[in-house]
Amino acid sequence: MNYSEFILTKKTFASSKGTIKYIDKGHGTVLLLLHGVPTSSWLYRKMVDELSQNHRVIVPDMLGFGSSDSPKGYEIYEPKEHAKRILELMDFLKIDIWSHVFHDAGGLWTWELLKLSSKRIENLIILNSVIYEEGFKPPIRFKKGFLAKFVMKLYSYSLTNGILLNGLFNQSLVKNNLSKDDLMGYKTPLLEGKTEAMYHFFSNTCNDLPNYQEVIKSLSMPKLLIWGKHDKFLVIDEMMEKVKLDMSLEDSNINIIEAKHYIQEEKPVKINELILGFLS
Repeated sequence: MNYSEFILTKKTFASSKGTIKYIDKGHGTVLLLLHGVPTSSWLYRKMVDELSQNHRVIVPDMLGFGSSDSPKGYEIYEPKEHAKRILELMDFLKIDIWSHVFHDAGGLWTWELLKLSSKRIENLIILNSVIYEEGFKPPIRFKKGFLAKFVMKLYSYSLTNGILLNGLFNQSLVKNNLSKDDLMGYKTPLLEGKTEAMYHFFSNTCNDLPNYQEVIKSLSMPKLLIWGKHDKFLVIDEMMEKVKLDMSLEDSNINIIEAKHYIQEEKPVKINELILGFLS
């Protein structure tokens, strides 16, 4: 399936700040899959079909990403605002409780969501996500202003978009085997000028990462951690002991796999196997 066909599979939700597109596939207990920056639901395209054989799978494009709206603004892309919109979507779908899978900046949106309504998540599945300052090494950090806006604008031009994204995937995959169709799913939203949310992340959150330790230590639901061993952006060795202690993670629920950052691209079958085994 190419990106144009993929877009046609999505449904529409009118959030308080703009239209959010999302996948809703399958039946049964609910799995919510959250992407990060600068990706979208496209990141999970290799996983949804199998997961939806036994679960109802919801995969939104967060506001500012993928095929969702990208309204002008800055504060609307704060992590707590993203979290509120996740709850809006789940309320709209009349889903009270779900298992929650998240990646990259999806961690920030998840910790904020848990501050608001932790009882709605029955299982937590962590994939190479932002947790603590330890091990957090984003590829770029900018101060808010002209330079950051200029660099983000480069993602919306065809020539520079390709250079920047190829550089990103060369760093974040053990071997960059993405096809032209694969890349178009990541390139297209940025070529459409959807960079507002990304600008906020790299000029705000990356420079002033909130401390979620108390939230994390308070969580009592079962947790599964799946992490790419060679991730240079989120270095598990620098945070493992703290994560393990604060989350009360059992060794059996810690899975370090041979991959880098975008583990959904490199090991989708293995991730599905681990998720389905954990939930069963």
